[in-house]
Formats: sequence, structure tokens, C-alpha cells
Amino acid sequence: MLTIGQLAGYVGVTTKTIRVYHAKGLLPEPDRDRSGYRRYRASDAVELIKIRTLAEAGVPLARIRELRAGDGLAAALRRIDDDLAARIEALQATRSRLRRLADGDLSPLPDEVVAHLGRLPGLGFSERWVTLQNDLWLLVFATHPETAHRNFRDQSAMLGDPALLSLVLEYDRIHDLDPHDPRVEALGSRLVAATRARYGAELPSYERDSAIPALVQGAVNASSPAWRRLDALIRERLTPAKPTPPS
Repeated sequence: MLTIGQLAGYVGVTTKTIRVYHAKGLLPEPDRDRSGYRRYRASDAVELIKIRTLAEAGVPLARIRELRAGDGLAAALRRIDDDLAARIEALQATRSRLRRLADGDLSPLPDEVVAHLGRLPGLGFSERWVTLQNDLWLLVFATHPETAHRNFRDQSAMLGDPALLSLVLEYDRIHDLDPHDPRVEALGSRLVAATRARYGAELPSYERDSAIPALVQGAVNASSPAWRRLDALIRERLTPAKPTPPS
């Protein structure tokens, strides 16, 4: 039988920590002897070691109580490990951004976006297009951080397909055309066909109750009448027809 001080010494925690575990229901309080002192058994030491191990691994005390009260401890620990891995990845990205800021690069964009933008000139895109893309992704990541990565990866993946890359390059190059040039309408038809082939009936959807998608497209359209007409053509052909009301 151990006193609380002896138990703390053997396990490597403080008596205050043991009392906290008692208060939070992690470690049951043992019976007291006739002198009023708690007396701990070997089984208490084993339980305390398990709790300490989980706490040192970064598991919050509230989660430890839930885990030890239910089944599926291994699966729950794997989920915690996955969460920690995601947090580590996010922290590493933050460190990378901090290093860029320290070097004088004030762009808050993630590394993968910066690298993507750096590849665009080598693919044949104009400086105007790269600047526009930089500004648009700044806006998207600042206003919709929870979905910006998914949308960025979807869009950047297009450039890995030679046929889609050719279409996006042509989009860049029609900037200075007259909006009624036949090449604008022809590109619109090809973009609509490519969009339907890529997404099928599940066309990409943007965040509801948000003005940002329209603001982004408005910024694109404002720089070129040809781009503005191209957007109108694509929207017209991709928007489902409204059902005719019954007579």
C-alpha cells in the first residue's frame, strides 16, 4: 500500500497532479486508512502510468476520460494521431510562411500556391495572368480558408492535363480580342464541353451566401471585354434551364 507521495514519486508526477486526476474523474480515489490517509495499490499505479502516458502524448484530460470510459481506445488514439499530423502540417506551413515574411516576401499565400504561381510563366502564361491569379487566390484564401485549399487543388490540377492547359492558355491569350471575335465564342464552346466532361452533372459549386465568387469573377471580367463575354457565354450554357410552369 502506497501513500499519495510515494505513488507520485514512483510514477514521476506530483501529488497535485494526482489530486487533479481524482477531481476530473480520471483516477478513482482509493479508500482511506484509519488515520485518514489515502492508500494506493499497484493497480492504481498502473492506471496512473497509463493516464500520464496519454497526457504526455498531448491528449487533453477531457479526452482521456472519454477514451478510458468507452471502447475503441486504439481507433480513438489513431484519430488523435491523425489530428496531430494535420496540426503539424499546418504548423510547418506557418513556419514556412514566417520564413518568407522574414525574407521580405509579404504574400500570405501557402507554399503550394506560391510554387504554382512560379510555374505559370514557364507554361506560357502572361505576366498579367500570373498577377491576376495571385490577387484572386489572395482573396479566396483570406475569405474562405476552410475550402480554399480544395478549390485551389481542383483548379491547379487542370494544368496537368495538356488539353485543359491549352484551353486555359487560350483563355489568357484572348484578353485583347474584340468580344465578338468568333474565337471567343469558339473557346466558350470548348470550355463548356471540357467542364461537362470533367465534372459531369456535378458542376463545381461555390460557397453559398457569399459574394466572393462573384467578386472574383467580376475582377476577371473587368480587365477584358472578351473575358466578360466569355464568362457570359459559359454561364448561359452551363446554367440549367428553368422548368416551364404548368399551364
